[in-house]
Amino acid sequence: MTGDWTTQAADALEHAVAAVRDKTVVPAQKATRAVVFGCLTVFFAGTAAVLLVIGAFRGLVILTGEVWIAYLVVGGILVLAGALLWRLRLKRPSRKERKEAKRGDG
Repeated sequence: MTGDWTTQAADALEHAVAAVRDKTVVPAQKATRAVVFGCLTVFFAGTAAVLLVIGAFRGLVILTGEVWIAYLVVGGILVLAGALLWRLRLKRPSRKERKEAKRGDG
């Protein structure tokens, strides 16, 4: 009879520890993996983008024979890309909008 009770207690403790682990450790591991793989992806994508721009520049110099044309084309593409990203950015609310939001909260 005593052996049954100790086995049940040990099983209950094991189930409780497994439940706590499943609710804490497993999500933390998933989040950590996502952050690490996200950082690696950003690093490799950035490196590939830089190498692509350098390759495009060198290719334009070889094709045209003029460095200034390569600077003009690659610079123009980068300026247009920057303008597009600037246009898509999130805009900060104006002072008036922030004051109205504060009044609405209070």
